[in-house]
Amino acid sequence: MNINQFYIPLLSVFFVLSSCKKAHVNAQQVGADGSVETESPNSDYKPAFKGQTRIKAVKTVTPYQAEVINKDLGKPWGIINLPDGRFLITDKRGHMNLVSQDGKQVSKIEGFPNVDSKGQGGMLDVALDPDFKTNTIIYFSFSEPFGKGNLTSVAKGRLSGDFKTISDVKVIFRAEPSYDGDKHYGSRLAFDKDGFLFVSTGERSDKVTRVFAQKTDNYLGKILKITKDGKPAPGNPFIGKQGYKPEIYAYGIRNPQGMAIDPNGTLWDVEMGPRGGDEINLIQPGKNYGWGDVTYGIEYSGQKVGEGITQREDTEQPVYYWDPVISPSGITFYTGNVDEWKGNLFIGCLSGEHINRIVMKDNKVVGEERLLADQKERFRDVLNGMDGNLYAVTDSGKLYKISKK
Repeated sequence: MNINQFYIPLLSVFFVLSSCKKAHVNAQQVGADGSVETESPNSDYKPAFKGQTRIKAVKTVTPYQAEVINKDLGKPWGIINLPDGRFLITDKRGHMNLVSQDGKQVSKIEGFPNVDSKGQGGMLDVALDPDFKTNTIIYFSFSEPFGKGNLTSVAKGRLSGDFKTISDVKVIFRAEPSYDGDKHYGSRLAFDKDGFLFVSTGERSDKVTRVFAQKTDNYLGKILKITKDGKPAPGNPFIGKQGYKPEIYAYGIRNPQGMAIDPNGTLWDVEMGPRGGDEINLIQPGKNYGWGDVTYGIEYSGQKVGEGITQREDTEQPVYYWDPVISPSGITFYTGNVDEWKGNLFIGCLSGEHINRIVMKDNKVVGEERLLADQKERFRDVLNGMDGNLYAVTDSGKLYKISKK
C-alpha cells in the first residue's frame, strides 16, 4: 500500500523560512484508517476498547508559527519557567542554564553534585518550590553515582540572587536499589496543589531489574509522592502496609519520562514501551499499571513480553497506546493563546521526531496530531509557557517557541 495516496495536501500549512529562524510547518500524513499512523503495528494485539490506539487525526486550524530561538543549548533535558518568564533548562551533562525570554542570553548555573551522564543519565528534571518567590529553592532529579552503580535521585538547593550558583544542596530521596546500568531513569517531577512532590522512576531497562516494577519493596518503575524533605506524603495509599514502601503512589511503570498534572488536578504519565506499547496513563493512587507483565509491546527481539498478555484484572489499562512507538518524553497541558489547543496534552517525542498533540474529552483520547515532524528533531521536553506560548527543547540543543501567528 502506497502511503502517499493517503497524504492530504489540502491540509498542508506552510510558513516561509525567515531570518528569525521560523520553522517550516508541514501537514502530517494520514493513514488508511484515518489516524496519524501510517506504519503497521509490531504485534497483532487488539485494543481493549475503541479509541485506545490509532484515534482519528485532527488538524490545527489556527495559524501558528514555530521559531528556533536558541540552537546552542548543549544537551537540554528539562525546561521550566521562572516567575519572571525566564527559563531554567537542565543540561544532562550536569548543570543548568538560565535562558532569557527571547532565548538570546544563556548563563550557566554552577554548584550541582556529580552526575553519571552515561547513556540516558545525567542532570534530568527540575521543579520550582511552590514558595520559590520567597525562598528561591529548586528541586532537581539526576542519575547519581551511588553504591556499585547509580540511581535516580532527587535533590533540593537554593539559587543565589544572581542565579549563578546553587547552595545548600541536599539529596532528599534516592530510588534504591542502585544498579550498574545507563537506561530508564524516568525522572520527571511535578508538585501538586498541596505542595507534595510526585517523582517518576524507571525500572532501569534490563530484564534483571524489570521485575522490580511489579515488586513493592523498592523504588524502581514507580510513581512516588513525597514531601519537600523526601518523606512519604501523608495519605499515600500504602502507608503502614507490609511489603510496600510508603512513598509509592503507583507502580508497574516502565520508563516514565513524562509526567504532568492537568488543569483539573489529575496526574498523568507517558511511558516508553519496548517495540510498541508506548502509553498514556491516568495515574491513580495504589494502582498497578502492569509492566513488565502486561503490555501492548513486544521485546526488541520480536518475542512476547512475559506471557504476551495485554489485560489482567488487577492492572490498569492505558488510556492510549502507540504501536509502533513514538518514544514519548516530556509532557505538558496547554492553557495558552491558541484556543483550540486549550486543555490538550502535548508530548515531546524522541524516535517519533515530532511534538504530539492529544485531544481529550472526559479523560479519553478523541484526536491526535503530529506537529513539527518536518524538523527531524528529537523533542525531549515541552513547556506550557507562562506567556501563553508553547516551548520545546531538543536533543540537538535547540529551544523552540510555538506561537499563534
